[in-house]
Amino acid sequence: MDIAHFLFGIFGNASGLFLFLAPIVTFKRVITNKSTEKFSGVPYPMTLLNCLLSAWYGLPFVSPDNILVSIINGTGAAIEITYVFIFVLFAPKKEKAKILGLFSFVVAVFSAVVLVSLLALHGNARKLFCGFAAAIFSIIMYGSPLSIMRLVIRTKSVEFMPFFLSLFVFLCGTSWFIYGLLGRDPFVAVPNGVGSALGAIQLVLYFIYRDSKSDGKKATATSSSGTQEEGTVEMAKHTNSNGTTTQEEQV
Repeated sequence: MDIAHFLFGIFGNASGLFLFLAPIVTFKRVITNKSTEKFSGVPYPMTLLNCLLSAWYGLPFVSPDNILVSIINGTGAAIEITYVFIFVLFAPKKEKAKILGLFSFVVAVFSAVVLVSLLALHGNARKLFCGFAAAIFSIIMYGSPLSIMRLVIRTKSVEFMPFFLSLFVFLCGTSWFIYGLLGRDPFVAVPNGVGSALGAIQLVLYFIYRDSKSDGKKATATSSSGTQEEGTVEMAKHTNSNGTTTQEEQV
C-alpha cells in the first residue's frame, strides 16, 4: 500500500466516522421522548448490511490492501446495530416488527454471502463475488439522499439538508473514490464515485437555496404530507461509508 493510497484511506475513515456518528442527535431525541415519532428506521438495517458486506470485502483473504475499508465499516456496523436496537426499543409495534424483519433480512443476506464466499469460492472469484455484493448495496445506499434533494427543490429550503453533513458526504465519497482509483479497485471506486457526485450536487443545491430557508419552511409547514416527509427525511439520509455514505438529517 503506497503512501497516497494509505492517506486517502485514513481521511476516508475520519470523514466516514463523522457520518456514522451524525445520527446521535436524532437518537438522543428518540431516547428523551421515548418515541421514534414519525421517523423512519429503514435506513439503519440497510446501512448495516452495507457496512457488513464492505467490511467483509476489505478483509485480507477476500481482497488485499483494503484493511482500512474493513476498519471503518466494522466500526460502522457496530454503530448501526446500536441504532437499530434503540429504534426497535422505542418504536411502535408495527414499526418494530418491520425493522426486526429487515434486520433478519440483513443477517440472512450477509450470512449467505459469507458462506458462499468461504465454502464455494476462492481467490479472484471470491473477491469478485464479495465486491459485487458490496458495490450493489453501496450504490443503493447512495441513492437515499435523492428524496432529500427532491424536498429541497420542492420547498426551496435547505432546512433539512445541513451544510456540514452534505460537505462530509462529498469528502467521504471523494476520499474513497480516490482510494479505489489508487488501489485499482472498481468495487471501491465506482460506488464512492457515485456518492461523491451526489454529495457535490447537494452542495450546489445548498448554495442555490440557502437564502430561501424561511420561505421553504413556510411552504413545508402548510402541507401535512410535507410534515410527514420531513419526519421521514430526518432518519433517511444516513451515511455509510466504505467507506460508503448514506446520509442522515438532523432537525
